[in-house]
Amino acid sequence: MPQQSMTTNKVSYIFSLIKQSLRGEDMDYTTGSLRKAVFTLAIPMILEMCMESVFAVVDLYFVGHLPDASHAIQTVGLTESVITIVYSLAIGISMAATALVARRIGEKNPDAAAHAGVQAIWLSFFVTAVISVAGYIFAADILRLMGAEETTVQKGVNYTRVMMGSSLVIMLLFLINGIFRGAGNPSIAMKSLWLANICNIILDPLFIRGIGPFPEMGLTGAAVATVTGRGIGVLYQLYHLSKGSGQIKIKARHLKIDWPVIRSVIKIASPGTFQFIIASCSWIFLAKLVAETGGDYGSAGYQTAVRLLIFFILPAWGLSNAAATLVGQNLGAKQPQRAEDSVLKTTKYNVIFMMCVTVLFLAGAEFFISFFTQDPQVKAIAADALRIMSAGYVFYGVGMVMINAFNGAGDTWTPTWINFIGFWLFQIPLAYLLARYLQMGPLGVFIAVPVAETAISITAFVLFKRGKWKKVMI
Repeated sequence: MPQQSMTTNKVSYIFSLIKQSLRGEDMDYTTGSLRKAVFTLAIPMILEMCMESVFAVVDLYFVGHLPDASHAIQTVGLTESVITIVYSLAIGISMAATALVARRIGEKNPDAAAHAGVQAIWLSFFVTAVISVAGYIFAADILRLMGAEETTVQKGVNYTRVMMGSSLVIMLLFLINGIFRGAGNPSIAMKSLWLANICNIILDPLFIRGIGPFPEMGLTGAAVATVTGRGIGVLYQLYHLSKGSGQIKIKARHLKIDWPVIRSVIKIASPGTFQFIIASCSWIFLAKLVAETGGDYGSAGYQTAVRLLIFFILPAWGLSNAAATLVGQNLGAKQPQRAEDSVLKTTKYNVIFMMCVTVLFLAGAEFFISFFTQDPQVKAIAADALRIMSAGYVFYGVGMVMINAFNGAGDTWTPTWINFIGFWLFQIPLAYLLARYLQMGPLGVFIAVPVAETAISITAFVLFKRGKWKKVMI
């Protein structure tokens, strides 16, 4: 009976913890159990990132069942590869917002946290205006530059126009969620992604196939549905910012543009943005190299595998986001050792998760791929890509926690240099050597990914243990 009672109490405690995290109750993450702090933050963050990954997978599923599916899949994949630049900018600015907001919350100064968050939003408006206009005008040229055939360009240009033209919506969705995460209220961020995805899932078949009063838009309909869903998610976020629930309470005085604070955001966000642009450009190069050496089938197979990889990486990224918030708030509270302990504990949980995913992909690659395409050539290439690239999943899990720990501390230069050396000076040359000179084609690209990611993760861990990030002032 005592053993049964202990088990019952433990299960009850876990459910209580889950409910608490999903409700978004305010907590002080600078005191108490680290395990509780990690899980309370991580649960909604994981669910948030699950929803972010669903966007690409849902679109891929529906367009994969269109006529000329290989062209549609290639368009979605190549466009997403380019939009990762927008994601990089969004992540860079949201990273700065998370670091500043978390540090101010740790210092028990929520008014300054709210002010910093609003200035980051102003910055996002300025940055995305140019990108949206340029992306809409040069959509066809972007697809050609990525190695798409002319048929793919003609069929997919409108999809790319809509997606690139909606850069502001993408930016705000990432950024405002970063503000909520920094404040220790990831529940709102999670709910905004859930709402956006539910809308996207409902609208995708309506716009693509033209069900009921909706016009049949084919591939373009997938873009319209995605943008609409994300837009609804942003409106939900803005409602909660204006409502002032939780520790972030936006007031009229915060709306005034404060250039010194914006410069502080830029100072943190610039290297942070570069770090993700470096990674994104590496993925763009790899996508182009696969398209050139593997043709339409190679490109479609690679893009399918990458979407699946991202689907499972983003939840792990959500877990690692807990480290950023805990580092920022605990450094603000002058508790650097607690900040380090929270990172190591988060790393442990992430490694366990990634090990489970690795086993799933190695054992059932064809099963997962079959959800998105029935083309035998595409399936074969995608399965090979999935197995090879997932071999480094455990190291991906370690690396992403380390990167988020540096960023949460405001030390965005260290991971930027790690990414520059790891991706541009190692991964890209290695992929080019294997694919071109050793004539391995797409297989060479697949091999280069886990090799480079493993080296990056080991380097990040070594630098993290040196502890210089604890002394960064923001």
